[in-house]
Amino acid sequence: MTNPNQFFLDSGFWGFFYKLLTPVEWLQTWILKLVHDFMVMLGMNDIGVSWVIAIICLVLVVQICIFPLFYKQMKSMRKMQALAPKMQRIQNKYKGKTDQASKEALSREMMKLYQDNDANPAGSCLPLLIQSPVFMSMFYTLSAIPYIANGVRGPLGAFDKATAQQFTETDVFGIVSVTDNLTSASMGGKIVIGTFVFLMCFCLWFTTYFSMKRNTPAASMNKQQESMQKMMLWLFPVMYIFSGVTMPFAVLVYWLTNNVCNLLRTIWQVTNFPTPGSPAAADKEKRDHRIENARREKAGLPSLEEEALVKAKEEAERKATQGFQRQQPQRKRKKK
Repeated sequence: MTNPNQFFLDSGFWGFFYKLLTPVEWLQTWILKLVHDFMVMLGMNDIGVSWVIAIICLVLVVQICIFPLFYKQMKSMRKMQALAPKMQRIQNKYKGKTDQASKEALSREMMKLYQDNDANPAGSCLPLLIQSPVFMSMFYTLSAIPYIANGVRGPLGAFDKATAQQFTETDVFGIVSVTDNLTSASMGGKIVIGTFVFLMCFCLWFTTYFSMKRNTPAASMNKQQESMQKMMLWLFPVMYIFSGVTMPFAVLVYWLTNNVCNLLRTIWQVTNFPTPGSPAAADKEKRDHRIENARREKAGLPSLEEEALVKAKEEAERKATQGFQRQQPQRKRKKK
């Protein structure tokens, strides 16, 4: 990618793959251009921070568009987590049975369980399959603009050669150009790029760390899973360091903005859709209890504790008068 005369994402497998994503890339270039033109209309310069703001807004627009999918994914995951004990009982029922009839019965009962509870086992995977190409297209678009500017690649959507040249002339406060990477930037630019790479890696690390500490049930942890999580905690940020130093500053702006959005989204997810049995789930239960008591107090209703005490007293009185034997329901007699 550092070769100014060859854009490797347009060749081989990646060239074929990104060709399929051309409509998405085309739309993203127009979002960039429209946001930039709006910033210029507000008084910003054609060449400058207006393009950086356009990159940030592009990431935000994409995040807003995929949020409904993310929300649906969270609801699907919660349903599957709630069904986990029932799924386990069905699997245990047919454990060790390898005949075709047992396999079909297992499949039937699992499908009936999903249908009765409106759950989709693939519901948590589908949004990811949609999100990934969108963000990959954004990476391609920002990477392709310098090559459009120098004529190596043809126009893409709203970016003809003139617009791409205007984009590539952009620098941030006269320190770093959007096309600079760590090797080509000045000393001040190296500091800015290094700071962005550090923040990018820290956001990824903290997102994983926060999810591990707050959203992992202690009962489900074992040494193998703990080792795997620790490896993920440190491996991906280190990989970001090596890839980040070769990326143009425009891509780093996109990457950092995206990582910040993912961090905020993870915090929201863990707070509102925690995994059952996790520390976050315990905190949510306490929080919901406190909110419900506040609502009841405002409405002039008894608190949850007072309601439970009243029910306990009623049950004690019932046992005192009727004895401890549970009253059996009586069958209604049909009129002759």
